[in-house]
Amino acid sequence: MIPKGKAGNKLKITVLAGGISHERDISLKSGRRVADALTDFGAEVVIREPDNELLSNIKKDKPDVIFPCLHGASGEDGALRDVLVLSGVPFVGATASGSRLAWDKSIAKVLVSRDGIQTPASITLPKDTFRELDAEGVLKAVTSSIALPVVVKPARSGSAQGVSIVKTQNELNRAMIDAYVYCDVAIIEKYIEGTELAISVIDLGAGPIALPPVEIEPRDGKYGYHERYIAGEANFYVPARVKPQVNEEAAKIAIRAHEILGLRHISRIDMIVDKKGVCWFLEANVAPGLTETSLVPQAIAASGNTLGEVYYSLAEAAKRNL
Repeated sequence: MIPKGKAGNKLKITVLAGGISHERDISLKSGRRVADALTDFGAEVVIREPDNELLSNIKKDKPDVIFPCLHGASGEDGALRDVLVLSGVPFVGATASGSRLAWDKSIAKVLVSRDGIQTPASITLPKDTFRELDAEGVLKAVTSSIALPVVVKPARSGSAQGVSIVKTQNELNRAMIDAYVYCDVAIIEKYIEGTELAISVIDLGAGPIALPPVEIEPRDGKYGYHERYIAGEANFYVPARVKPQVNEEAAKIAIRAHEILGLRHISRIDMIVDKKGVCWFLEANVAPGLTETSLVPQAIAASGNTLGEVYYSLAEAAKRNL
């Protein structure tokens, strides 16, 4: 059970939502849901955009805590969090350095694999390198090293935008183009067939704990952008329908990944459990979606807590500089 915040404290909280990334609409939905939950719990909340008046608005609002709900580069690459440090107001979530490590999936994979966590074999290809070399030759070399099927995805992007599951050589070129729309670096990763899990991690200062795992079962076999945010496009099971020992191992991996990447307060670790029960780390999310169809709220509900309790507790932890 997550320690409950005390609504009587009446924290003043500024929720940041919107921005200019590809995930602006999702950010606005997350921000509204977080603001509503905090308000219902007794906080005094204002929603602000991360625009050219941000610092002056923070100075005017005088919040106790800032709660960023910004998805995509503008909220997860660390730059904005550096600016928030300059404001002098504590904020919920990863520091700038932790954000940068987790935001780049290729770096996150290297760091967790060094600690012994399994992650699918992959190759990282910057757009310029791909263009300057013989693209067809490079892709043939890649698939001779990492047998099809593979997953192609932007190294720095969220909400499954630009992600493709590639089953044939002919599909690979198109998949690379789609990935480069969202980032100038693409990852070609071995596709692992199995059960997709999302583990939410909460840390209020006493150490990270894993919430019940969410199992994702997309109707068309791929958990993409539409499946994430359109109700009915995927089935979710909380807790996941996996063996207890697999659940325990997944929780350990999620907590360890959270620690390795230097994250704090809240994160979501995504992984695949293969047919043998082996857990494979895919990526870490420093600003996971908090919309009505998102995974973290489902995990919070399954943990026996309300959204308002958890979000308020996160704000309190941030105020205590934990």
